[in-house]
Amino acid sequence: MPYPQTYRIVFFFLIASAVAAVSFAAETDTRNAAVMTITTEKAKEHVGVLADDTFEGRAAGSRGNRAAGIYIIERLKRFGVAGGGAKGGYYQSFATYNNILGQVEGSDPELKKQTVVIGAHYDHVGYGSPNNSYGPLGRIHNGADDNASGVAGLLAVAEALNQLPTKPRRSILFAFWDGEEGGLIGSKHWVEHPTIPLSQIPIVVNADMIGRLRNNNLLVYGTRTCRDLRWLVSQQNDVSNLVLDFNWDIKSDSDQYSFCTRDIPYLMMHTGQHGDYHRPSDDADKINNDGLRRITQLTFKVLVALCDAPRLDGFRHQARRESHIDQNALAQPLAPLPGRLGLAWDEKAAAQGAIIVASVTPDRAAAKGGLRSGDRLLKFAGREVGNAREFRASVLAAQSPTSVVIQRPGENAPRELSLVLPGQPVRLGVSWRADDAEPGAMIVNRVIPGSPADLAGIRLNDRIHRVGDKQFATTQEFQQAVAEVDGALVLEVESEGRVKTIEVPQLETAAADQPSETSRKAE
Repeated sequence: MPYPQTYRIVFFFLIASAVAAVSFAAETDTRNAAVMTITTEKAKEHVGVLADDTFEGRAAGSRGNRAAGIYIIERLKRFGVAGGGAKGGYYQSFATYNNILGQVEGSDPELKKQTVVIGAHYDHVGYGSPNNSYGPLGRIHNGADDNASGVAGLLAVAEALNQLPTKPRRSILFAFWDGEEGGLIGSKHWVEHPTIPLSQIPIVVNADMIGRLRNNNLLVYGTRTCRDLRWLVSQQNDVSNLVLDFNWDIKSDSDQYSFCTRDIPYLMMHTGQHGDYHRPSDDADKINNDGLRRITQLTFKVLVALCDAPRLDGFRHQARRESHIDQNALAQPLAPLPGRLGLAWDEKAAAQGAIIVASVTPDRAAAKGGLRSGDRLLKFAGREVGNAREFRASVLAAQSPTSVVIQRPGENAPRELSLVLPGQPVRLGVSWRADDAEPGAMIVNRVIPGSPADLAGIRLNDRIHRVGDKQFATTQEFQQAVAEVDGALVLEVESEGRVKTIEVPQLETAAADQPSETSRKAE
């Protein structure tokens, strides 16, 4: 008997879904394998070559600079990257400069019409001059970090792309800029004489000085120039596990700025300044090669994610008006909320399992309900009073009015008091603010001590992106997603560029002993 039409549709839908899931898993596996081809040894090899004395510091227009260009082109050819210049060549030549361009065509019939540019300048300052060196002059400035490291990263990314059986959806332009040290000359020339229409470039990625990773900290610029870039970058940080310092400042200090002036969003990776900057001592032996590997792996994953994103928003113009001052203002926490009861207890007694009132605040719930110093709390809201953390959780969870059973000094029998608590019972225990640059995130700006969020490990400036499998774009949608969950909340949270899943328990099951650093606690 033939299946009814409805069953056939459901059957084919399930088959298609299963095939798509298998295909996605296979693609993920191949991309993870490509990431693993980016090794410390390869990063070290490229930097060692480009920062060798034979290239004489790679000053723009010099023979060493031209030799470095030949090395880059040979590697691009080896990694299957076609020329991205005129007539399929690799050079964009002008005056005494040569930008080097390589092209990888995207796999999607429509999205491949867009091209993500990934760049790094390959010139340095040669033997140095009073205009570009901090001395001593007359010696080769090899520029291992500035910017052989960025070039090495791009070459490793190109090689990893060559391992993919299916290329990313958007096309990619590898750009090795010349003349950066002279004032972004190469990238400025390219945006004035683009080999690809600027309207077809959704974003630019720049790698400049990525060879001195310290304290596991990577500076990432430009995430404010396009909405949700911070989240995209953070999601790709699972393998590298770097602490990402998202800097809001827009500076004209590297080639991404040439694109920023044309309203093209950008990302720029950077490990920070150091004492060898523009000095002969910026040599290959100072490079953190393992750090360079991890940054390059992140860059590869970010590049692929940008190429595969269903859509990328255009330039976010508010970014031009934002600075570290605004960034610091966004990170400022809200003032602590007053406790619902308004009392302090003796922490030493609490450590022995007894909550004994040390003091009460006038005109607060405890004082109005008749609690006094010296009262021992036996029950609160119908539950036995245990350790301090359990008690604090009970206070936060309680409906109002509620009751407390106490043993008062000098009295034989316990007494029961009624309490009217301010505010509503706590479900999560955080306050948050929204941010136009991250519409899919709620930024935590207050965590209530003893709340479910506090117990689960949520901290100030964490960014909550999902509640279970639900995403949200507004405060109201976030509140609704939290309210609809019956039981533990499973949150996807980003903190300093690391994404983690946090299970937030209900208050009734959240309690746990924790040592105190003070002798008295307020609630």
